[in-house]
Amino acid sequence: MASKRGKQTVRDMFLSMMVITAVAGGIYVFIPHDDKADPIKAVDFRVELATARRAAPYPVAAPDGLAKDWKSTSVSYERKAGDSWHLGFLDPDGRYVAVEQSTTPAKKYVPEVSRDARNTGRTEDVAGRAWEHWEGPKYDALVLQEKGSTTVVTGSAPKGRLVEMAAALKITP
Repeated sequence: MASKRGKQTVRDMFLSMMVITAVAGGIYVFIPHDDKADPIKAVDFRVELATARRAAPYPVAAPDGLAKDWKSTSVSYERKAGDSWHLGFLDPDGRYVAVEQSTTPAKKYVPEVSRDARNTGRTEDVAGRAWEHWEGPKYDALVLQEKGSTTVVTGSAPKGRLVEMAAALKITP
């Protein structure tokens, strides 16, 4: 009798697994889903920008006039971390570009936000301002040092996209 009961238990478990698999398969087939949907959602940074502009001791930079195919993906302002402003984007080709600002001196701040980029000694004229060109193993950066703040445009995007972002920045108190 024990052997008959053991066979029923295995058989019942097998039938239960078949029912569960059929239900899961039905849910997958009949519940709509979009495999081509972009998993990265754009964020609206206007509220955080207004807050940072009121709180920061320097004029806060944000892009104005970028093409619609740039997507903002992250935003933050941290007063305790050197009044750090961060705004992350994906460029039209899906490469990362970030705008970083802080009261932290450039020598310390730029390698931190650009993942160890180093000053090349070259500059890039962007909208009438001389931005320092920094290169790194992961990210390159354009750096603008002004009285009381450091502005960094960095990311995995090519230099042309970094220049495009730097040119679009409006620095408003």
